[in-house]
Amino acid sequence: MRYEEKVVNRERLAVIAADARRAGKRIVFTNGCFDLLHVGHVRYLAAARAAGDLLIVGVNDDASVRRLKGPGRPLVAAAARAEVLAALAAVDWISVFDEDTPEALIRLVEPDVLVKGGDWAPARVVGRDIVEARGGRLLIVPVAEGFSTSALAARIRET
Repeated sequence: MRYEEKVVNRERLAVIAADARRAGKRIVFTNGCFDLLHVGHVRYLAAARAAGDLLIVGVNDDASVRRLKGPGRPLVAAAARAEVLAALAAVDWISVFDEDTPEALIRLVEPDVLVKGGDWAPARVVGRDIVEARGGRLLIVPVAEGFSTSALAARIRET
């Protein structure tokens, strides 16, 4: 499969998740903006993939990134961010979402493992209740120190 084919709409994602569940695969889900992909993202996604058999990544669309991060973001359009993620071996499927949270995607996918970075307090993780109610778990992956898209963007703007 070409990596670009890993970027799918919700309807296709629902079928993929259902097929994986029927096959007994452990589904892992994470989400984020993934603007200016850096080594912290790569380490995070590798850790997420190691938690199961299939890693699905929800990517915020451009409007939701602006609402979350401010008017100067994203630096890279959603389609390009999704394509870059699709080229990573750790990522199996990507779907872009337009809501401020991934709750609808989490309900759709019904993951066994929900992954977020160490900068998130477990009580604040959207979808945790949904996953745990089904017997799944939340995995918090430590942040790779010294790597931040916001800090990188600020450095770029300064130079």
